Amino acid sequence: MEQVTLRVQGMSCGHCVQAIESNVGKLDGVEAVKVHLEASTVDVSFNPERVSLHAITEEIEEQGYDVEQ
Repeated sequence: MEQVTLRVQGMSCGHCVQAIESNVGKLDGVEAVKVHLEASTVDVSFNPERVSLHAITEEIEEQGYDVEQ
């Protein structure tokens, strides 16, 4: 299992939290997702053999948020 913290811009409310946590959480290989609005970060635990970090960041960006690399 791998753990990453992503800096994500554009999150401002409960809907943002729900959108990211539910959509990223549905990806095969993602074990846990936690959004921290105040810090503009998203913690993700995932199995890198089943899902790539690229796929996770793409899913967040498809929801309308910017992931800083």
